[in-house]
Amino acid sequence: MPFDIELIYFVVLAGTFLVGCFALKLPVSVAMLAASLLTLIVSGNGLDIRHLVEGSFSFLDTFLVIVSAMIFMRFMTENGGLDALTVVIIKYFRNVPVLLLPLLMIFAMFPGMITGSSTASVLTAGAIVAPVLMTLGVPKTIAGAFIAMAGVLGMIAPPVNLPVMIIGGGIDMPYVGFTIPLLLLTFPLGIVFSLTFALKHIKKVSWEELSAKLETKGYETHGFLLFLPILTLIVLMILGQLLPGIFGMGLPLTFLLSAVPAIFIGKKFNLLLTAKNAVKDVLPVLGILAGVGMIIQVMTLTGVRGFIVVNSLSAVAISSALLYAVIVVSMPLFGAISAFGSASVLGVPFMLALLGQDQIIVAAALALIAGLGDFMPPTALAAIFAAQVIEEKKYSRVLKHLIVPGLVIAAYALIFIIFSRQIRGFLP
Repeated sequence: MPFDIELIYFVVLAGTFLVGCFALKLPVSVAMLAASLLTLIVSGNGLDIRHLVEGSFSFLDTFLVIVSAMIFMRFMTENGGLDALTVVIIKYFRNVPVLLLPLLMIFAMFPGMITGSSTASVLTAGAIVAPVLMTLGVPKTIAGAFIAMAGVLGMIAPPVNLPVMIIGGGIDMPYVGFTIPLLLLTFPLGIVFSLTFALKHIKKVSWEELSAKLETKGYETHGFLLFLPILTLIVLMILGQLLPGIFGMGLPLTFLLSAVPAIFIGKKFNLLLTAKNAVKDVLPVLGILAGVGMIIQVMTLTGVRGFIVVNSLSAVAISSALLYAVIVVSMPLFGAISAFGSASVLGVPFMLALLGQDQIIVAAALALIAGLGDFMPPTALAAIFAAQVIEEKKYSRVLKHLIVPGLVIAAYALIFIIFSRQIRGFLP
C-alpha cells in the first residue's frame, strides 16, 4: 500500500492545533496560526507567510458582515430598542404562555441571527429574557438552558450563519438560498424547546411584578419608534430579495443603514465608543475566522484537503451509515474547541464526501451539528455564559438540561442530511 505524505501533514496540522488549544491553552485563533505555520515548514514551503495572509483574508466579506451586524446590535441595545421589544412581547402575551415562550425564544435568538454568534445572544437578549422567565416561575437552571439553546439556534438561523459561510468558502459555494433551509432547521426546534423547557413551570404573574424586572421607561417615552431600526432592516432585506438590481447592497451596508435610526431615537449614546466596543466584542470571532482561512489555504496547498476528501469518499463507498455516525460524533466534539473550526476542518470534507445530496440543505444541517459544540465541555460556551447570566456557579447544572435536546438536534439535522433531495422537492 503506497504511503501518503499528506497524512503526515494532516497529523502535524491537527496535532499542533490540539496541543496549542489543550496543552498550551492558547487562544483558538493563535493555535490555528501555529498549526498552519508549522505545517508550511514541514511540507517544505518554508516561512512563505503569503499563504497565511491570503488565507486570513478568505473571509473578508464575512468579517464585514459580522462587524456591521454587531454595530447594529450594539446601537439597538444602547438606545433601548431591545428592552422595548421585550416589554411589548411580555405585556401583550404574558397571559398566553403557549405564544409567549416561542416569542421569547425567537427574541433571545435574534442577536445570534444577525451576528452569527451564540455568545451575543446569551449575553444580550438572553440576559433580558432569563430574569423574566424566572419571575414567571421557571427554575433558574432551566432558564439558563432556555437562553443557551436560543444562543445556539440563533447562531445557526438566518440571515447570518458563519459555519455555513465557512463550509461554502471551503467548496466555493456562494451563501445563497440558505434562508428557508436554515429556518426549517432552527425555528421548529426553537418553538418546541421553548415549550418543553418552560411551559409546565409558567405561573400567572401581574404586569406590575413583571414590569419591575424590565426597563420600561424607553418604551413609555418613545413607543414603537424604537423598533424603526429593526423594521428598516427587515424592509431592506426584503427589497434586496425582490429588487436586487436596486437594493442588492449587501448585508454590511444593510446593517449599517438600519442602525442609523437608532442614533436619533431612544436613549442617547456615544457613537464612536459604542462602535469601538462592538468591534472589540467580535475580535475573538474574527481571529478564529482568520485562522480558519489559514488552515484551509494550507490544507489546499499541501494536498491535505484532497487527501481527506478522497478518503472520505472511500469511507462512504464502504458504509454511508458509518459516515453519518462519524459526523454526529466528531463535529460536536471538535466544536467544543470552536464551532467555526469544526465547520472548516470537518465540515468541508464531510460536505465533499456527501456529493450527490442537495448541497445547500446538507451544508445547513452540518452547520447545525457543528453548532452543538457550544454545548460540549470543557468549553461549552453557550452553557457557561448562560450560567453566568443566571448567576449559577456550576455550568453543569445548566448543561444537564441540554443533553437530551442536543441529541434531538443531532437526529433532526441527520434527517435533513439523509433526505436532503426529498426535502428539496418540497421547497420553493
